[in-house]
Amino acid sequence: MKKTNEKQRDQWSSKTGFILAAAGSAVGLGNLWKFPYTAGSNGGGAFVVVYIAMLFLVGFTLMMAELVLGRHTQLSAVGAYRKVKEKWAWVGFIGVIASFLILTFYSVIGGWVLKYIVTAFSGGFNTTDLSSLEGIFTSFIGNPVQPLIYHGIFMAITLAIVMGGVSGGIEKFSKILMPGLFIMMVVIMIRSITLPGAMEGVTFLLKPDFSKINGSVILAAAGQVFFSLSLGMGVIIAYGSYLGKDENLVESAFYIPLIDTIIALLAGLTILPAVFALGFDPAGGPGLLFITLPGVFAKMPFGSFFAILFFVLVLFAAITSSISLLESAVSVCIDQFKWKRKTATIGLAITAFLIGVPSSLANGPLMSDIPFIKGMNFFDSMSYFSESILLPLAGLMLAIFIGWIWGIDKAVEEATNNGKVKFGLAGVWGFLIKWVVPVAIFVILIQALI
Repeated sequence: MKKTNEKQRDQWSSKTGFILAAAGSAVGLGNLWKFPYTAGSNGGGAFVVVYIAMLFLVGFTLMMAELVLGRHTQLSAVGAYRKVKEKWAWVGFIGVIASFLILTFYSVIGGWVLKYIVTAFSGGFNTTDLSSLEGIFTSFIGNPVQPLIYHGIFMAITLAIVMGGVSGGIEKFSKILMPGLFIMMVVIMIRSITLPGAMEGVTFLLKPDFSKINGSVILAAAGQVFFSLSLGMGVIIAYGSYLGKDENLVESAFYIPLIDTIIALLAGLTILPAVFALGFDPAGGPGLLFITLPGVFAKMPFGSFFAILFFVLVLFAAITSSISLLESAVSVCIDQFKWKRKTATIGLAITAFLIGVPSSLANGPLMSDIPFIKGMNFFDSMSYFSESILLPLAGLMLAIFIGWIWGIDKAVEEATNNGKVKFGLAGVWGFLIKWVVPVAIFVILIQALI
């Protein structure tokens, strides 16, 4: 395991391991759960075009900013801001709090995925009737005990990996999970697009109808980029802090969004062609994964096998993201409060589980009728507050910090390893981070607050 001489700081053992871990942070339920139904609800190909544009305008720009700040300071989010400008440490706390709150309900959804793997193994998805499948789902999430058990199991898996450290835990498992995820997605995608009538779904996703692009599609794409790439969470700053000074940040900031885009498109090509082929609604919303897809698998030859494979795949993606969400907070406790990794990981995992309990109960009779933010239940309120408010706010302040407080010249100097690495788009990146990205994120934030 590599250590820095000054602080004996854990580091990635290889560039590949870092990219897979960072891509794993980006590739999660945002790709496999949220991207297909968001694309389905926003014009298919039109959404994809806007999403890709947003990914490289906003996604690449902020990804580079977080990597630069993390690697420069060799500290997690809070310490990174504090080291450059003492009074800006609060911005780091915003991102870390956001990532931790997301973990609390993300683990609940991860528990649902675990339950669906068990159900798929037992042959529980043997009907194509959507009302029956909806009944299976709502009955499960409304149960006050079962979802909590699976929530606890999922959090325990996350805890075990993060407690192994950077190179011995996160990197090691990402090297296994990410290639496994990709292989399984390709297998299921091939099966999906070879179904009779599936090409209608492929056309829907890949052939844009530009007349469908409007303000809501643009905002949906921008929001998806934030959620999918783990931007504003302090995750990428923490991951960047474990990089050596000779690593090529420009390449890393390009590869991570690229891998994320490929996985998102694979997810779309896995789910939407099957949905079209079997006559379901592509705009099925969040229920597409847990209600519509089991019906799709029930209609497929060897459907039980592909259902098991698919939900294991979703579990892999969920874990690669959950470990980064926990690591963001763990790294702060290690850097700022000098906790041992074991103490920080166990303490934070237990806390996240407990905060997640009301999210798990929010869909059942105990808490479903209790309103919180904007009349939403606890689960939806946590999602709204962390994803729609805290993440854009953290991203906005990051852009202002890099562009106006730290300075573009210093950031580019770090990005290019003091001129040793070529960064032909440095001028464009500086313009985007200073002028374009803050305005774009501000619009997203205002839209969320309305």
